[in-house]
Amino acid sequence: MSKAEPKTLWEPSFNFIKNSNIMKYTEWLASNYDKDFIPTDNAKNNVEIYKNLWKWSVDNLEDFWESIWNFSKIVYHSQYKKVLENRQMPGTKWFTGATLNFAENVLRNVKVKGNDEAIIYVREDGFKKIITWNEFEAQVGSLSSWFRSIGIKKGDRIAAYVSQVPEAVIALFAAAAIGAIWVAVGSEIAARATIDRFKLVEPKLLIAVDGYIFKESTVKKTQDIKDIVKSIPSIEHVVLIPNLNINEKIDINKKTYIWDEVAKDLKEKPIFENLLFDDPLWILFTSGTTGIPKPVVHSHGGITLEANKAAPMHLDVSQNDKFLWYSSPSWMMWNTVVMGLLAGATSVFYDGSPMIKNLEPLWEVAEKESLTILGTSAPFLHSCMKIGLQPGSQFKLNKLRELGSTGAPLSPDAFEWIYKNVNDNIWLNPASGGTDIVSGFVGGCPMLPVWKGEMQCRWLGVKVEAYNSEGKPVINEVGEMVIELPMPSMPIYFWGDPEYKWYKESYFNMFPGVWWHGDWLMVTDRGSTIIFGRSDSTIKRKGVRMGTLDFYKIVESLPEVINSLVVEVKGKTFLFVVLKPGTELSDDLKNKINENLKKNLGPYFVADYIIQVPDIPQTFNFKKLEIPVKKALLGWDLNKAVNLANVINPEAFFKVVEAGKPFAEQIKEE
Repeated sequence: MSKAEPKTLWEPSFNFIKNSNIMKYTEWLASNYDKDFIPTDNAKNNVEIYKNLWKWSVDNLEDFWESIWNFSKIVYHSQYKKVLENRQMPGTKWFTGATLNFAENVLRNVKVKGNDEAIIYVREDGFKKIITWNEFEAQVGSLSSWFRSIGIKKGDRIAAYVSQVPEAVIALFAAAAIGAIWVAVGSEIAARATIDRFKLVEPKLLIAVDGYIFKESTVKKTQDIKDIVKSIPSIEHVVLIPNLNINEKIDINKKTYIWDEVAKDLKEKPIFENLLFDDPLWILFTSGTTGIPKPVVHSHGGITLEANKAAPMHLDVSQNDKFLWYSSPSWMMWNTVVMGLLAGATSVFYDGSPMIKNLEPLWEVAEKESLTILGTSAPFLHSCMKIGLQPGSQFKLNKLRELGSTGAPLSPDAFEWIYKNVNDNIWLNPASGGTDIVSGFVGGCPMLPVWKGEMQCRWLGVKVEAYNSEGKPVINEVGEMVIELPMPSMPIYFWGDPEYKWYKESYFNMFPGVWWHGDWLMVTDRGSTIIFGRSDSTIKRKGVRMGTLDFYKIVESLPEVINSLVVEVKGKTFLFVVLKPGTELSDDLKNKINENLKKNLGPYFVADYIIQVPDIPQTFNFKKLEIPVKKALLGWDLNKAVNLANVINPEAFFKVVEAGKPFAEQIKEE
C-alpha cells in the first residue's frame, strides 16, 4: 500500500543539482563504471534515479565502496588487495592490505587551500580566532612531534576534556598523525562522569581547557581537572589549554604543560604514521543506557572512507563551504564538522550556549561568518519556532544554502516554519545516524525534493530497512530500524571487548547477523524516511547523550532517595523517586537533587519534573521499565506499552504512569 505523498516544500533547481557533488560523482560513475544514474531537470525522475542508485550501491557493495575510494582519490601508501574480505558483522574486513592515515588525507588540502581559513572559532563572548590551512598543518606538525618526544606512540590513548576550542581539532589530528588514539569528553560533562569514561581506556596524556563560557557565565574546570588526574593513574602528562586564562595553580603531581609550550615550533611538517585500514583512529562513548558507557573504536580507513561519502554526497560539503554544526566534543556531530575538513571546507565552531539572547547566537554566527551550511538540533529549531523567531528577516542569511537538523525527529510544523521564516529556497537536510558509525543512515541528498516531515532518502551504501515483528522489511509501515549489510565506519570493536561480547549484545541480539539500531523507522515507497523516536531510553539534552545509569548513581547516592527511574518525554526529563519512609518531596529536596545532577553530570541534565512514587517497576531480572514508562507517557495503549508478564510489580508501573501523566499531557498542550 502506498503512502500519501506529503506536501513538497522544496525542489532543487537544475543549477543547484549541477553544482552538487552527487552530480560530479554520478558523471564519474558513468565514465568509469558504465552506470547511468545522472540526475535530470525533472524532480520526479530524480526520485526514481536516486532509488536505483541506492539499490546499486547496496546490491554491489564492493563496487560502490571501491568507487568512493577511487572517486575521492584516497591518499594511501599500500594498495588494498581486496575491498571486502567478508560480510560478517561484527568482524568485517575492509580494504585488506591498504595502509593510509586519516590526518594525511585531510591535510593534503593544504596544497590547494594554503592561506585560506581552515578553522574559525567563535566564543560566546565575541572572541574569535582564525586558523589558516598553513597554520593548521604547522601546529599539527609541531604538536605531533612533541607527542613523540614524550614517548607517545601508536596505540596510546590521548584524552581530551575540552570545549569547542580549535586546539582540540589540532590535537586530534596530531594524535592521528602518529597513530595515537583520540578520546574526547566535552568539558560540560562533570568530572565524575568523565572519570567513568576515561578510566575504561587508560589514557597516557590528558589535554584539558581551563574553563569555558556558557550562558554568559564563566565555568572554571581546574578542580575537575585535578579530580580526573587524581582518579586515573595512567595519565603521565597534562596539557592545559588557557581558554579563559584562569590564573589558578593546578597541583596534580604530573608533568604539566601549557598549550603554547608544546605547539610553538611551527617549522616542522607532520610525519604521518603508515597505518592499516583497521588501525584505531578514535574512541567515542555510547550513552551508557544499560550500564557503563561503551568505548566504541573506529578505524582510520573506515572514517576516511565514510567521510568521503557522507560529507560530499549527503551534506554536499565542498572546498567553498563554511560549515558549522553546533555540537560538543562529547557528541559525534563534533567529529562530523571535523570531517568537513576532509572536503577542504572551512569548519566553524561556536563555543557557548545557543539558547541565550532569544536564541539568536547561531543565526548571528551564520550572518557574520557567511555560513553556507548550518547544522543544529531539532529541539533548538522547535524552540526557535515556539518563540516566533524569524531568522530570515532578522539576519542576513543570503549565503546559507543548507540547514541541517539531527538529534531528534524534526516535526512537520518545524519544516513549514523553516520555509516560511528562514528561507523558502533553502535545502533543509535533517539526518539520523549515530555515534556508533559517526555518520548517517538516513538523511538528505541535493538531487531530491524535500517533503514535509520526512528525510529525503536512505544514504548510499547503507542497507537500512524497517523490520516488522517477524524480522521482515516493510515499506510504508513503522518498524525497527536495522542495517542488513556492513559499513566501513561501523566500530572495529569496543575497547576491552576482544571477543565482541558487548558489541553483539548492543547491536545483534534482536536480529542475529543484522545490526539493530533502536529507532522506530518508516521507509516510504518514494524512498524517503521518517524516524519516530528512539526505542531505547537514552537521555539526550542539547545534543549530548547521557545514560540512565549516570542519573541513578547520582540520585540514589542521596540519603533521602531509595530508588529512581528517569525517562525523556518530548524533550523533558521525568525523574521518578522513591523516598525513605517519612520523607516528603519538598522544594528543598527537589533543588538538592537537581543541584547534585548539575554538579556531577553537568547543567544539561537537571530534571524538568521530579515526581514521588511508592515503587519503581522492574522486570524479573531487576531491570527498570524505562522504555515502557516512556511509551505510556507518550500516549501508547498500556497493553501495548508493556508486557506485564515480565514485570515483578505491575502495580508500580500503573502508579508511575498515573503520577507522570498530568505532566506529560501538559507538554502536549504547550
